[in-house]
Amino acid sequence: MIIDQLDTPLSGTSLKPTPAGSAYTDAEIFRREQAEIFEKMWNAVLRVESLASPGQWRTVTVGREEIIVVRTRKAGIKAYLNVCRHRGMRVCTTAEGRSKTLQCGYHAWTYALEGELVAAPNLTSMPDVDRGEYGLKTVHVREWLGYVWVCVTGSAGSPAQSAADGAAGGASPGPSAPPSFEETVMAEVSTRFGEVQSLQNYGVEGLRVGETRRYEVAANWKLIIENFMECYHCATIHPELTEVIPEFAEGWASQAKDEIHGASFGAQVQGFTVDGSAGVAALPAIAPEQDRKYYAITVRPQVFINTVPDHVIFHRMYPISASKTIVECDWLFLPEVIEQRMDISRSVELFHRVNLQDFEACEQTQPNMSSRAYEEGGALVPSEHHIAEFHQWWADRIGS
Repeated sequence: MIIDQLDTPLSGTSLKPTPAGSAYTDAEIFRREQAEIFEKMWNAVLRVESLASPGQWRTVTVGREEIIVVRTRKAGIKAYLNVCRHRGMRVCTTAEGRSKTLQCGYHAWTYALEGELVAAPNLTSMPDVDRGEYGLKTVHVREWLGYVWVCVTGSAGSPAQSAADGAAGGASPGPSAPPSFEETVMAEVSTRFGEVQSLQNYGVEGLRVGETRRYEVAANWKLIIENFMECYHCATIHPELTEVIPEFAEGWASQAKDEIHGASFGAQVQGFTVDGSAGVAALPAIAPEQDRKYYAITVRPQVFINTVPDHVIFHRMYPISASKTIVECDWLFLPEVIEQRMDISRSVELFHRVNLQDFEACEQTQPNMSSRAYEEGGALVPSEHHIAEFHQWWADRIGS
């Protein structure tokens, strides 16, 4: 079976089973994942600083929905389903832009940045058409850690209906409300970091993007999460990383410990760089116990956050199909590091290599999910116990 008895050890061993290979290849399972996980949870989609001025917008994809995220003149950042209310054409047909309104290119139905319908051919001759009711369908928005997070669940309201949504990003109680941001996203951070304040010490919302890299990974999104969650593979494929953090060679990831644990830099290592040399300006508010330490957090379903004393690495995943995933990775530094053009290349190069090494491993694994040798799945060793927890969470979410 695909996901039967995931919490039961394999007979006579300390190993636990994984889902069957078809969980990583089956189109129907992927559809359920899109509907029950990505479309019902909060997803981080872009950096707030990328929408600096009113009228700037970008399109992003969450689950099966394409979304317009725009900075308005009156209401801050808003998000809408990218669907014209007339005949359903995409309103924004490019990845990003800047405009005074949002206009469909088919019949020129035109929407204010705040979402309401403001113009259309012959609209004045149709006084029975409510411009608010026929506005763009809104999507729930929250800003946190300097990122725009969106949730499309229940996002079928008009701009008038969404006006009651609070500045905190939640909706009024009822069927259109998204899951509590505090009880999902922030609670996940607390589970991995001890308390939200420990992450807030890094001042992520005030950092600036030093570099962004986009990876097209020919692998199922779950393989990428599983890889990120464990360091059993680190000694095998991450020579640069284990030079900087020697304990990773022992096979335990920083989040695999029972206690809240930051992985220590090696004794001769000066910074989290590809050659262990010193990094750039340290983040001023980190706690003493966070100095010379690396922490990693998985925020389900699609964010990885990595923190070190002088920068933060923030991954966002976008599953495209059962066997293809887009991963965007930001390297975040203090504003003065970017403004003064300090050399961040060695910092970026370390985790870029880690990414390439990880994604190659996932891509080498994906084809074998269809092999008869993996029909009943594989096995997890004890240090991968948190992957077993992820598998159970996944099974509960898709309802099987």
